[in-house]
Amino acid sequence: MDVTVGSLEEASDRELVGRVTAGDEDAFRLLFRRYGPVARALALRVVRQPFLAEEIVQEAFLALWRHPASYRDDRGSVRGWLMATVHHRAVDLVRREEAQRRRVDAADPPDAVTQDVAEDVAERADLKERRAAAIAALKELPQEQRQVLEMMYYQGKSQSQIAAETGLPLGTVKSRTLLAMRRLRALIGEPS
Repeated sequence: MDVTVGSLEEASDRELVGRVTAGDEDAFRLLFRRYGPVARALALRVVRQPFLAEEIVQEAFLALWRHPASYRDDRGSVRGWLMATVHHRAVDLVRREEAQRRRVDAADPPDAVTQDVAEDVAERADLKERRAAAIAALKELPQEQRQVLEMMYYQGKSQSQIAAETGLPLGTVKSRTLLAMRRLRALIGEPS
């Protein structure tokens, strides 16, 4: 890049930051249009996830909007300052994610037994009881409601498929499903 062109661009950037300091939204938009894409590319190289890269860029530019006076021209160009801000935020995010992953791994090692055997047996017994209660409650439903639920849950059919197979209107299938589920909950004793 020609030194003159670079100097003009830096002067323009400094002037835009000055206008941002005064609350000029157009100046802010110009800076974002000028450096947003390169800032996103930088963040993406560090975090490797587009949505996180965009979030980092938004945070960096929001920091510019909220605290434009934090830019000091004696420390470098506006572009350099913005890219350094984006880079620092991206690296911080990666470090936080890595620290979080390490904490989770340390708290719950993959080989560790996470559940008491007695607790597991109790859960299985409870599951058997709940399953038996559900089957008994299903038998108490009116035939047309039971048929719809059996087709949905035992045969894996959608409400549209059930309507097509039985010749019932889709609304009827939906209402029978809703009524059957409410009745099952009442029979089993679960809140609706």
